[in-house]
Amino acid sequence: MRAHDFPEAVAEAMRDELPEVAERAVEAIIVAVPGYADAFQGPMGRKISNAVELTLRGFLQLAAAGGTADAGTPGGPVVEAAYALGRGEARSGRSMDALLAAYRVGARVAWRDMSATAVAAGLGPESTARFAELVFAYIDRLSAASVAGHADELASSGRARERLLERLAQGLLLGSPQAELLEAAQRAEWTPPRTLTVVVLPAARTQGALVSLDARTLRSTEELTDVPDADELTVLLVPDADGAARPALLRSLEGREAAVGPARPWSEAHTSYARVVRALRLGMTPGERAPLDTDCCLAELVVRADAEALADLRARVLAPLTELADTAREKLTETLRSWLLHHGRRDQVAAELFVHPQTVRYRMTQLRELYGDRLEDPAAVLELTIALGVPDRAPGTDADGG
Repeated sequence: MRAHDFPEAVAEAMRDELPEVAERAVEAIIVAVPGYADAFQGPMGRKISNAVELTLRGFLQLAAAGGTADAGTPGGPVVEAAYALGRGEARSGRSMDALLAAYRVGARVAWRDMSATAVAAGLGPESTARFAELVFAYIDRLSAASVAGHADELASSGRARERLLERLAQGLLLGSPQAELLEAAQRAEWTPPRTLTVVVLPAARTQGALVSLDARTLRSTEELTDVPDADELTVLLVPDADGAARPALLRSLEGREAAVGPARPWSEAHTSYARVVRALRLGMTPGERAPLDTDCCLAELVVRADAEALADLRARVLAPLTELADTAREKLTETLRSWLLHHGRRDQVAAELFVHPQTVRYRMTQLRELYGDRLEDPAAVLELTIALGVPDRAPGTDADGG
């Protein structure tokens, strides 16, 4: 807009009207955008009205500058104020809808009142039309600045909260004191659930799993220790997946190669994590479809808690078989294991081993000759059951990593 298109007399008349125009714009915004009614009350309302007036005054200065500036491009301080306003909306938890509506209402009222004053002061039709374009271009630029501020605030606050949630997850896995955990949860704006269940799964499967899990699920990026392929695993802490909710959790993890710990009071989640880590260190793995449910592996976890003690126990209880040939020792060992687990039911032992019941009788006769009355001693039977109840795993998967 050229300077001679916007005579000083017109600019002066419009500047005189600015306080009233700003006030009417504020009143219109309150009516059209009820969400801002409280913000405009009291001293804060006066400050906002002043800001509206200063914004309009800045526009008039640019318009009157003619060829030295583009009136559709707000000055730096005005743009910065609009940007800050957008960030403030994000911090208040509001979307941009209300602010953009306020911009539109304010622009409409300002244009209506200012154009009437300009025409009365002698502004011609062509210049008035150009003036309208500049008003709305100006508001569009301010709106864009506020949108950018809103988006930047959401991004930065989102990243900040994500870091707080990660620190909370790390504290839970480390077993930090409850007071520290409560403080961390408050900082992260995370409401503690009743229980947490730890899930460990491949990092590549994490995003797919999160889709069906509670939105409050925490994620730890810390590397696991003493677990094979730990750098490719992720730890999730799933809220309130205990009791009747556990089957649904397990179903949602089918096909994701997940290991699931027990549900624990939220501040004791580190014990659920310890259970999963122990299972993985022992070489327990998920099935082809079903996740590894550590609640179904308690006996094996207990028996394998001390790998050296288990090895010593096995060596001691199987000592009567050491003089036999390898094939005979293997057959008698598997027969003894099945006999113990089936409580001496010969037909069930025969069915499991795919042999005739008479073969079972023959082998048990051999075992009774080797063990004597120890097969009738409850303490000896307990040791044999513990030693043989859990099959050997592949080398290198013991609890000691050997």
